[in-house]
Amino acid sequence: MKNPNFIDTNNFLDHSFWGNSIYQWILALGIIIGLFILIKLFKFFVVKKVKTWALTTSTTWDNFLIAIVENSIIPLLYISSFYFALSTLNFPAKLDKVIHVAYLVAITYFVLRIISSAFRKFVYSFIQREENSESKEKQAGGLIVIANVIIWILGIIFLMDNLGYNVTTLIAGLGVGGIAIALAAQAVLGDLFSYFVIFFDRPFEIGDFVVVGDKNGVIEYIGIKTTRIRTLSGEQLICSNTDLTNSRLHNFKRMQKRRIVFSLGVTYQATHAQLSEIPGLIKETINKRPKLQFDRAHFSGYGDFSLNFEVVYYVLDPDYTVYMDNQQMVFLDIFEAFGQRGIEFAYPTQTLFVTPQTAPAS
Repeated sequence: MKNPNFIDTNNFLDHSFWGNSIYQWILALGIIIGLFILIKLFKFFVVKKVKTWALTTSTTWDNFLIAIVENSIIPLLYISSFYFALSTLNFPAKLDKVIHVAYLVAITYFVLRIISSAFRKFVYSFIQREENSESKEKQAGGLIVIANVIIWILGIIFLMDNLGYNVTTLIAGLGVGGIAIALAAQAVLGDLFSYFVIFFDRPFEIGDFVVVGDKNGVIEYIGIKTTRIRTLSGEQLICSNTDLTNSRLHNFKRMQKRRIVFSLGVTYQATHAQLSEIPGLIKETINKRPKLQFDRAHFSGYGDFSLNFEVVYYVLDPDYTVYMDNQQMVFLDIFEAFGQRGIEFAYPTQTLFVTPQTAPAS
């Protein structure tokens, strides 16, 4: 006689639930738990040690790869564990298709995320090799956005193709729609291509002082469609990228030294000795300034009311304030030196000669 409290294990495991026996459900659960434990061990013993080692290296690519593993590969392994365990069970065709589609969506999402992150890392690594990398990283933001949009569109098309949809019609429709959009948004696309010209050719960068026509200021932001300039008077000037690439633009940030030309005139009462002394006096005045480089000073001609001298020198610093400070000191030193030597500056004067007339005899 059987014990009424005894439970037949074989019969219990053979019970069916949602089209699968209890044994099959336990097996699927065991697969999930086993794979989860293996992933945890891999994360603890392998990833953790590699991450500690990566902190001691100078390159950032190993840190990037570890971040990819932690943020994308490991979550994908967890999802794959669920999918593999569920594939051992028998489900209705519709539910089985839903599970398969969900798994493809998950794979596509994480793969596209890895590709997007790799592209962003590649661009930033290339930029960081050059000077002013922080400003160039801001400028590269638009390029990364455009690339991400393209990557995700191609990924979605690939996913739909794997799901059995006819993507040929979709691509043809996108082509026709793209032509229509291009015709309707020529200005926007023109600015977009001008953005690529600015990014790769780099006529200017964030922080550069530029002059465009009668406007000038510092480049503050370079976007996909517009570039923003902070003018000297304080307001923000917004220009389309096409306008800037089609304009003659003066970039003073790229200037290594500034050429200065000025003229001065002395009176005709100056002596030959004083005129001969003036070029050497100006040269001495300029050369004692560490950021100035003397080029030439010559007696250039006879004016209507002055004897004219032309002076050329260079400011070895592109900063405008440095130029103005040094020019002011040069002018003050010349004024002082001329006063000590009795050399007078000329200014517009006219001399009127009056001939007295004698009265006729009576």
